[in-house]
Amino acid sequence: YEARIYPAIAICLRRRGEIILDRSIGHARGNAPDDAEDAPKELATPDTLYNFFSGSKAVTAMLVHLCHERELLHVDEPVSTFIPEFARKRKHRITIRDVLCHRAGIPLAPKEVLDLDLLARPDEIIERLCDLEPIAQPGGNPAYHAVTGGFVLAEVIRRVTGRDVQTFLNDEVRAPLGMQSFAFGVPKERLGDCAVDAATGPLPFGPHKYLLERALGFPMLELVATTNDERFRTGVVPAGNIFSTPEEIGRFFETLNCGGTYDGKHIFAARTIQRATEPQIANKIDRVLMMPIVYSMGFMLGHPIFSFFGPRTPKAFGHLGFMNSLGWADPERDISCALMTTGKVLLTSRLVYWFDIMRTICTRIPRDRAEV
Repeated sequence: YEARIYPAIAICLRRRGEIILDRSIGHARGNAPDDAEDAPKELATPDTLYNFFSGSKAVTAMLVHLCHERELLHVDEPVSTFIPEFARKRKHRITIRDVLCHRAGIPLAPKEVLDLDLLARPDEIIERLCDLEPIAQPGGNPAYHAVTGGFVLAEVIRRVTGRDVQTFLNDEVRAPLGMQSFAFGVPKERLGDCAVDAATGPLPFGPHKYLLERALGFPMLELVATTNDERFRTGVVPAGNIFSTPEEIGRFFETLNCGGTYDGKHIFAARTIQRATEPQIANKIDRVLMMPIVYSMGFMLGHPIFSFFGPRTPKAFGHLGFMNSLGWADPERDISCALMTTGKVLLTSRLVYWFDIMRTICTRIPRDRAEV
């Protein structure tokens, strides 16, 4: 925060079901490096809404697993069983599991799919995704599906439940858990409650610039401007725009940490959570992100040595959101946490301080050895 890498930072941490930290620092708007010195500044609070970005993938994944739990689908069935037109261009063998694990072979969205005006016409997005030609065989090495997989999974949900993904999320998770936000996008009247994201630090260059644009479709400045656009913030992007408070994002992970039940409300079966968080891919380099990531069907997983969730987190599961936001649960420590930031930076030595937050949590909160 002092280095102006993160104009706003917010964190909500639970242990053994109790909130032990729910704090924010900085400003929701007016404090970005490019803002004028006299720009009006609005303080960030624990009630400010933040975009969870790619962490939304974990939410959409759990909705798919809920459909599996109710025997509306099986994760090993082909996507084309539910979306017949998806079989075009030799995609008939791609399974729901492949999409959940970033192994469907369609990681890169064409520019036209990233057109914000299309968010009001989801049928056109699906039609264009059905026309995609895979760049790899399904079931091979992972290649991060930044945008494509979310739309595909949301359409599967719509076709098996008869409800769009927003309605299904509200009916099955948001309303039962008593959440006030936690939705894909926000109503126009709540745009003022959302923190503004900002590109901070040095811009990516060379191979890092190429990897960012390959994974997310835009250069950094254009990408941040896109995510601040009203069309993006009020639309439905199943892989990238859950807006909520850190407390509610943490509540979602606490529900998973508690076997699917929160405050007496049963949301998921324990077996469903176990299936969703079982390791599927390990010791493989993601061909888009160019780093090793342990994937389950919808989550990034911890590691015995080190992971996004800190050192010695072999049972942790969660998801990273656009560089520096993170939501996760660690059953061994009986914690759930949401860390939201508004600074979007890829290359800076100061990222060590971001990692140090998770390291500090893991150091201060010991594992329950009975669970190890």
